[in-house]
Amino acid sequence: MRSHQTYTSPSAITFKDRSCEAGKERRTTTLLGADDVRRAITRIAHEIVERDRDLSLLAIIGIRARGDALAARVQAAIRANEGVDVPLGAIDITLYRDDLTRIGYAPVVRESEIPFSVDGRVVVLVDDVLFTGRTIRAAMDALVDYGRPRAIRLAVLVDRGHRELPIRADFIGKNVPTAAGDDVRVHLAEVDGRDEVEVVTKVPA
Repeated sequence: MRSHQTYTSPSAITFKDRSCEAGKERRTTTLLGADDVRRAITRIAHEIVERDRDLSLLAIIGIRARGDALAARVQAAIRANEGVDVPLGAIDITLYRDDLTRIGYAPVVRESEIPFSVDGRVVVLVDDVLFTGRTIRAAMDALVDYGRPRAIRLAVLVDRGHRELPIRADFIGKNVPTAAGDDVRVHLAEVDGRDEVEVVTKVPA
């Protein structure tokens, strides 16, 4: 892993970087580079197919905003390996969050796109980072509003631990030990212009 230290001054703080605090020194460590991300997605796609060989029952649904980009890549990897187009969807969990009242009265709600029936399917939910498990709980609540899947599985690029709910991933790109206060940042080319996973940690004074 590569790391470097950065110093955040008060003038550098923006609303887009809520993890930065004035006068706090932080260390940014690169966990996954572009090739690592590509290999992780390829491995996840292989593991999904190995577990559920009947691809006619399989569907992949990404959790917005980066899980849907990862889901599209997983679908593409399965197509390249198996010659099958697995149904692909995207789901927004904003209105199912258990902290909705804490994030403001005008949350940004994106459109869910599931252009197929989930009834009887093995649905693989895809997200970028698995942390407390609350996002996944919300995603499952949202998903069952569309029907009754045969099974729900979970694929994540990064599992950073610190679960607050009894939820685990079936397919994991990388397990990363973190402190609860660390900030794991997933950058994807579709959203951020590059593929990279970083962890930002506070440096003890």
